[in-house]
Amino acid sequence: MRASEMQKGQTVKIDGRLYAIVDYQHVKLGKGGAIYQTKLKSLADGSIQNIRLRSEETIEEAFLDKRTYEYLYSQGSDHILMDTTTYDQITLNDDAFGDGSKYCKPNTQLQVSMYEGRPVVVTLPNTVDLEVKETAPEIKGATATNQNKPATLETGLVVQVPPFVKIGEVIRVDTRTSEYVTRVKE
Repeated sequence: MRASEMQKGQTVKIDGRLYAIVDYQHVKLGKGGAIYQTKLKSLADGSIQNIRLRSEETIEEAFLDKRTYEYLYSQGSDHILMDTTTYDQITLNDDAFGDGSKYCKPNTQLQVSMYEGRPVVVTLPNTVDLEVKETAPEIKGATATNQNKPATLETGLVVQVPPFVKIGEVIRVDTRTSEYVTRVKE
């Protein structure tokens, strides 16, 4: 594909490495030809690269196979996931799974993007519901705003919660920011 045909969110392979296109801008230089100033995110380590491409330059588009997996359990630094259609199990280490184990309890649905049979990107749901296992007791009469307290959840994740949250309650946590969203009514 030519550089002029690229789109945001697309996955490309440059110099043998996989990148997701975060942003690009068409720039006309003074004397020379036009170029594309691209902002690429490495799928291997998450680093951001700024690369200039000439509009007639060709880049290789990488097609990722996106599948739904179910988180089963963790054993040390290994995390076992099961494909929901074929029931095949894969094992990911901490490098590939990232912070996923902090948010996942058994049977959590995940999106795994595969490239040539290898998992490259694990996408967690935007929010997860987790039970509060440990937190300070509620302070009566504490009416000042933004007086949050730490709470340890069933997966070991620690988040800041409002003072009215009690042990045993289920709360919703945003996996992108690790922040408390709301209490979940059961």
